[in-house]
Amino acid sequence: MIREPVVAGQFYPASAPHLTALIETLVDEPAEKEEVIGLVAPHAGYIYSGGVAAAVFSRIIFKDTFIIIGPNHSGRGKPFSIMTTGTWKTPLGNVEIDAELAARIQADSAYLQADDVAHQFEHSIEVQLPLLQFFKRSFRIVPIVLSSATGDVYREIGRDIARAVKEMKRDVIIIASSDMTHYEPQELAQKKDSQAIDAILTLDEAELLRRVEELDISMCGYGPTVSLISAAKELGATTAELVKYQTSGDTTSDYSSVVGYAGIILKAAEAHPLVRLARQTIEVFVREGRVLPPPEDPTPEMIEKAGVFVSIHKGGELRGCIGTFEPTHSNVAEEIINNAVSSATRDSRFPPVAPEELEYLDYSVDVLTSPRPAKDKSKLDPKKYGLIVECGYRRGLLLPDLEGVDTVEQQIDICCRKAGIAPDEPLKLSCFEVKRYQ
Repeated sequence: MIREPVVAGQFYPASAPHLTALIETLVDEPAEKEEVIGLVAPHAGYIYSGGVAAAVFSRIIFKDTFIIIGPNHSGRGKPFSIMTTGTWKTPLGNVEIDAELAARIQADSAYLQADDVAHQFEHSIEVQLPLLQFFKRSFRIVPIVLSSATGDVYREIGRDIARAVKEMKRDVIIIASSDMTHYEPQELAQKKDSQAIDAILTLDEAELLRRVEELDISMCGYGPTVSLISAAKELGATTAELVKYQTSGDTTSDYSSVVGYAGIILKAAEAHPLVRLARQTIEVFVREGRVLPPPEDPTPEMIEKAGVFVSIHKGGELRGCIGTFEPTHSNVAEEIINNAVSSATRDSRFPPVAPEELEYLDYSVDVLTSPRPAKDKSKLDPKKYGLIVECGYRRGLLLPDLEGVDTVEQQIDICCRKAGIAPDEPLKLSCFEVKRYQ
């Protein structure tokens, strides 16, 4: 099926030269590009919302596939519709559907149904395409249109999308196509929209749903945005940023009845250099069997001497953790490299990390202060201090601030069990502090 444009000449120029010329006036060419997992972009006529949408697209490093989720304005077709095959036509050329990924998403979802009808006259996806084509002429899309539903349905659809993306190992960007408040006075629209935007910026889809309902925010794409947040968090998003907000009144100068437009990007927070070093060390060793050399331009934290623990988690569960109580190498960088390899391959509690696991792993690096004797147990705090328990040559260590470890007695018991020390044996206690990097 070729999906013909239905709002060319209305929402944007139908002539390719005129369309390109208009978009050129909207984009922010000098904007610094960055990796994003998803974004919210408006879908009104370009003279009203194009500046916001173009500002968002100006900020992103483009991928080969965009999953675009829009609201169903027309009421046609299945309630949760995904196009799994076909081509979308715009004045700037054709855009193919990523049929393989679309089919996987549809197969993984209890709600999405393959359907073309809902897309035939729906503008919320179409309006995004020429803007995307201005930046990158060759890409594919997965078009999804959602009708009214409960928050649980929207969240589940988001998780279905994320699962399929992981299974297919696709590098994608997810777009929620949405305008904000519709046809209210400027001051009220801005007030309501700020509430919805704040919920999106905290990646709290439940709070977004609550505010939309309680404040009667006429945000047409709140459902797609909930699905976006749900999917993006599964794919590693930890932060969001408002790129631009304006209303139709900024174009018409009529502030008595406006529509709001917000451009928001969702991304993963940049890891600390120590965590990046641990991750890079493990990925290179697992894939190539090669140990990374220390960085040529170390950060100040890397040139210190300290004990270091490198922890690996997968799906929130521990996947490996090995470290050194005190420094055994000339600096923290070398300590991280050695312990990262050990955590991935020599933790006796787990099999070695396999290459196919790497994309699902999270890392943290704990840098330890020098241990000091702990003569008074009442001064210890399991959330603040790590603990070392010794009896002769046997020694057990436990890091601070671990889930489920709330008392010093629990710390001591775990350390004793790790070291093979009986409860009635004489103990020497030492404590230390940790700076945790994630």
